[in-house]
Amino acid sequence: MTAKPHAASCDRNREPILAVLLRHLGDARSVLEIGSGTGQHAVYFAAAMPWLRWQASDHRDHLPGIGQWLEAAALANTPAALELQAVAGAGLQPAPPLPVADGVAGFDAVFTANTLHIMGWDQVQALFAGLPALLAPGARFIAYGPFNYGGDFSSDSNRVFDGWLKVRDPRSGIRDFEAIDALARAQGLELREDAAMPANNRTLVWQRTPLPNG
Repeated sequence: MTAKPHAASCDRNREPILAVLLRHLGDARSVLEIGSGTGQHAVYFAAAMPWLRWQASDHRDHLPGIGQWLEAAALANTPAALELQAVAGAGLQPAPPLPVADGVAGFDAVFTANTLHIMGWDQVQALFAGLPALLAPGARFIAYGPFNYGGDFSSDSNRVFDGWLKVRDPRSGIRDFEAIDALARAQGLELREDAAMPANNRTLVWQRTPLPNG
């Protein structure tokens, strides 16, 4: 059997990220992860939060590896991973089926880790443009990764990493927090937390406007 894909960074960052997730997902029932990568985060977070359904997704090329992790973990709250990718000008394609709770459709949260600096800027814009169709009222959008503030790198290591990213793909690069927050606000999301993480990363949490009685 082929060995499961493995990213050492997932082992290092999963506990700090989980601490933030626990502050915001205590009442969540469904989470969509965009860009699940190896699948390590999906099984770790789903095991730690058995009260919610963790839906992994990624480009079709990553689905077999994610499936290996899901199969090995055999958790009741991790359905098969879905094909999903940000397509410039078309949002998130193909759109996943939305869960429905109390007559309201949409995920209680969308989570993504280490994706915004890998995508081209047009794909980042497509991701945010696709969020309203995925999020239930009051839902959170949570993003982990490195970010610049005021146009400046937060560390020398992030500056070096950004250079490496651009050599590999000129469209990629560490994003400015202000530009990302503007995309979120344009979709009706308000920043709720900006948490410092190890290795000069951040976990950002936005929330969609709740229903009037919520």
